[in-house]
Amino acid sequence: MMLKRKKRKNQLEQRARKLVVSASPRSVVSEQFRTLRSNIIFSTVDDELNTLLVTSATPGDGKSTVSANIATLFAQDGKRVLLIDADMRKPTVHYTFNLVNSAGLSSVLTQQQTANEAIRQTEISPNLHIMTSGPIPPNPAELLGSRAMTRLVDSLKQQYEMIVFDAPPTLSVTDAQILANQSDGTIFVVNSGATEKENLEKAISLLEKARARVLGTVLNNYQIDKDGYYQYYGTQE
Repeated sequence: MMLKRKKRKNQLEQRARKLVVSASPRSVVSEQFRTLRSNIIFSTVDDELNTLLVTSATPGDGKSTVSANIATLFAQDGKRVLLIDADMRKPTVHYTFNLVNSAGLSSVLTQQQTANEAIRQTEISPNLHIMTSGPIPPNPAELLGSRAMTRLVDSLKQQYEMIVFDAPPTLSVTDAQILANQSDGTIFVVNSGATEKENLEKAISLLEKARARVLGTVLNNYQIDKDGYYQYYGTQE
């Protein structure tokens, strides 16, 4: 019983760290996420931003943490938001929101479930909804580039003011490039001290070739003082 309680406590602590804007809204990191949200809005002031893609160069850079917190902030602002786990290779959104991933995006694209059946509400905000990745399919890129995906996004745009895609890393597979081409804007996450400059330049180049509209980058895990606080920087043109 002690081990189960400890495991549950660790899971809750991990969830709190990922959703810092909800767990610690007055923290330095939460304030930087709010700055990021504002910069996203300002960078698209003359254009409609209905779909936002979040990706990185390589795994472990923090793109899932950024996408979850940004989606939460937009929902807290009163927007009707849908966060879609489009990483159908190594999905994590269901862990962040403590959801079962038995069905989701892959189920909808293969017509095993309707979109409304796959969308879940959250305890975080009544405006925030989640579509997990669903069972890992053998052909994620083909599903994301399919007509079914185009129809799904077009339909969801009628229901949500903001759709945030948590996409796979750009250098690992072509999924992010496929999605970026269909998104109104792309945010690129860089892990301070870990993301190599060569990988960053190559990833951005791939996105630009895919006609992605890269709004800017987020510098993740940048230590700003001796007490160990970390800061997320907003988009920079």
